[in-house]
Amino acid sequence: MSLPRPSLTIAVTGLNATDNPAPGVGVIRSLRAEPSFGGRVVGLAYDALDSGLYSREIGLDAGFLIPYPSQGVEALRERLRAVHARTPLDVIIPTLDSELPAFIALEPELRSWGVHMFLPTRDQLELRSKARLGELGERAGLEVPAQRVLSDAGDVYRLGAELPYPLVVKGVFYGAAVVHGPDEAAAAFHATVARWGLPVIAQRFHAGEEYDVVAVGDGRGGMAGAVPMKKLLLSDKGKGWAGVAVKDPHLLEAARRFFTATSWRGPCELEILKTGEGRYLLIEVNPRFPAWCFLAAGAGQNLPWAVTRLALGEQPAPLTDFKAGTLFVRISLDQIASIEDLQSLATAGELLRAREGP
Repeated sequence: MSLPRPSLTIAVTGLNATDNPAPGVGVIRSLRAEPSFGGRVVGLAYDALDSGLYSREIGLDAGFLIPYPSQGVEALRERLRAVHARTPLDVIIPTLDSELPAFIALEPELRSWGVHMFLPTRDQLELRSKARLGELGERAGLEVPAQRVLSDAGDVYRLGAELPYPLVVKGVFYGAAVVHGPDEAAAAFHATVARWGLPVIAQRFHAGEEYDVVAVGDGRGGMAGAVPMKKLLLSDKGKGWAGVAVKDPHLLEAARRFFTATSWRGPCELEILKTGEGRYLLIEVNPRFPAWCFLAAGAGQNLPWAVTRLALGEQPAPLTDFKAGTLFVRISLDQIASIEDLQSLATAGELLRAREGP
């Protein structure tokens, strides 16, 4: 049973909640749903118009702007030092791929401040990278699609001799486009490089049913919890807009194998495709919570709260049960806020709110 944490302050990143939402809002909703948590939640955002900053439902106690990952570790360190002095933090849950290297680098120093995280190591983060998916599949005993890592435009025109079209062209952090020939592949390559840089990954396309598994590794090769989800509706960007929790032993076994092979520490999302022949292909592993992670809490496994407890050094019992058939359907809402809130964030980089009650 989780101990009451009435005075805990948890900071969460990734508050952009557009048609391609970041995970922060789902993580915060999960924390707010935990009966034993009555503490404060602080939002760490990259833009004053990140809509999660203005959501009254998630009840942020404070919001702060932090520097973009491209500004480096030192800029993040100094900003977090200022935030911690203004609002002392106990736990930070980063939720974006691109910011993880900096937070991992700062983890020992933040711990000396009394700020805790539960993140993968640098080696674990690199092993699950899209460029090393084949190596991960061999180590974990999981089938993965054939793929090639592209480092220049010339590689694109050699693809046809190695992999049959159609292919999926992916960025190192985000983005995926299905292409049907060399010209489409070249256009996708250049667009991906312009946005995310090198390398670019070309992966064989397989038709089938799309599943995701949100899970947490305990850092010792075990699984602290996992909830698989079948995608029911996709947005025009290919993101899950509706999904349902399913109890498929193959999906849960894939997560267990991943944790056993990597001793993964913290949250992750496994993207898995079930082909028409019944094969389960690991498409990629995202090293953080997905935007739909509130479904896990709704189905009975509050995984963000499990990560909080692990970050604090507790050893919670593994979460094993959840209610299959629990559904999520994403909606878009207009957040109403005051211009004073925007001015405070844009000029001072912070927004502090008085608590209105539990």
